[in-house]
Amino acid sequence: MKQGLPAALIVLSAAISIYGQDSSTKHNQRPNQASTAAPPAINNSTDPVKYSYEFSQPKFYVKHIVVEHDANGRGTVTFTRLNEDVSVTEPLQLSPAALARINASWHALQFLDSTSDYQADKQFPHLGTMRIGMQRGEKKRVAEFNWTNNTDAETLVNEYRKAADQAILIFDISIARQNQPLNAPKLMEGMESLLKRNGLSDPQQLLPLLKELSTDERVPLIARNHALRLIKKIQK
Repeated sequence: MKQGLPAALIVLSAAISIYGQDSSTKHNQRPNQASTAAPPAINNSTDPVKYSYEFSQPKFYVKHIVVEHDANGRGTVTFTRLNEDVSVTEPLQLSPAALARINASWHALQFLDSTSDYQADKQFPHLGTMRIGMQRGEKKRVAEFNWTNNTDAETLVNEYRKAADQAILIFDISIARQNQPLNAPKLMEGMESLLKRNGLSDPQQLLPLLKELSTDERVPLIARNHALRLIKKIQK
C-alpha cells in the first residue's frame, strides 16, 4: 500500500458531491444489499462498542463528515457542504465485506489499548483533519491526524471515506430522482468514476437503487441506460 494518505482520495467526496444541491436535512431510508462475502462475527460483548470517523476541512465542498456505527455496521453518516449551515444525516449499513475490512484495521491498531500517535512528521492541514474513535463501556479514545504513515490507520480512514462517499452519492441520486432529474446523468458519471477507482465501500449495495433508477421515467433516458451499464459492470 502507498505510504501516507493520498491527497486524491481526500478530495474525492467533493468531486462527486457537487451534483446534489438540496440543503435541507433528509432522512431517506433505503434498502442496503449485503455483499456475498462471509459476514464478520457479531460482537456479543455486554459492553457495546461504538466507532467513529470524522473529517473536516472548512474550504472543501463537503467540509465536514461524521461516520458513526455499532459493532454490526449500523449507524449514520452526517455531512455538511460548503456555505450551508444545515447538516444532512443519512442511515448507514456497512456491508459484511466492508465491515470485515474495517474491523481488521481496528484490530491491527489495538486502538483502545494503544497510545500510538498516527500523525506523520509531515503536516498537511490543508488536506483536512481526520479523527478516529472507539468507545467500549467507560473506555474511550480518539486519535487525530492530517497525514499518516501508519498503514492500518490509512486503510481505516480510506474505508470510512469510501463509506461516506457512497452514502453521499446515494443521497444525491435520491434528490435527483425527486427534485432534480437533470442531475442524474452527471451522477451516473460520478458513480462510474468511483467504481473504476475502487472508491465505493461496496458497489453491490447500489444494485437495488440502480435497478430502480433504470426504470424511473422521471430521469432522463441517458441516465437510465447508464444505470443499466453500471449494473452489468458491478455484477461481473
